[in-house]
Amino acid sequence: MILPDGYSDVPAGKVAAIVTHLEMTARPTPRPDPADAWSLRRIEMPPLDWFRDLYRRVGEEWLWFSRLRMPPAELAAILHSPLVEVYALEREGRDEGLVELDFRDAGQCELVFFGVTAKLVGSGAGRWLMNRALELAWSRPVDRVWVHTCTFDHPAALAFYQRSGFRPFRRQVEIADDPRLDGTAPRDVARHVPIIE
Repeated sequence: MILPDGYSDVPAGKVAAIVTHLEMTARPTPRPDPADAWSLRRIEMPPLDWFRDLYRRVGEEWLWFSRLRMPPAELAAILHSPLVEVYALEREGRDEGLVELDFRDAGQCELVFFGVTAKLVGSGAGRWLMNRALELAWSRPVDRVWVHTCTFDHPAALAFYQRSGFRPFRRQVEIADDPRLDGTAPRDVARHVPIIE
């Protein structure tokens, strides 16, 4: 469906975001790493409770909800696939960043989820984590690495992905039930997206 030019109503109880898809088709030159106090570890067969906790701590303020609504068996099928890799950025013994790489489509890698917790935003941890994520993605025989972000995400996310070497190639509108109205997310998160009941 093509939306007409001009304004389009979003029904009460729904949220709408502009989604931008970005890609790179060659390994980029790594950006300089900040001084690092972080480490990265792969989580083999991630426990769902662990994943959802870190996913919430990284993305709740930005209204990440898709994996919280996903039935456990469906989420496990993704996370436990041998072609999906999950990593945690660790600082002082605590997981504070998330990377999910999906190699299920031959020749490409989707950076499905990427981010750090609020306490690390602005510290350089995101750039450090992106450098590791891209090293891992391009260590496989891929021709393309891609990611998507949206207007619910951190305001600097789109520019961050572009500085990291990604180029926009597609834009979409996503409409979904507001996760704050069904208890998937707390009502007081994502104040930049007003609730309309």
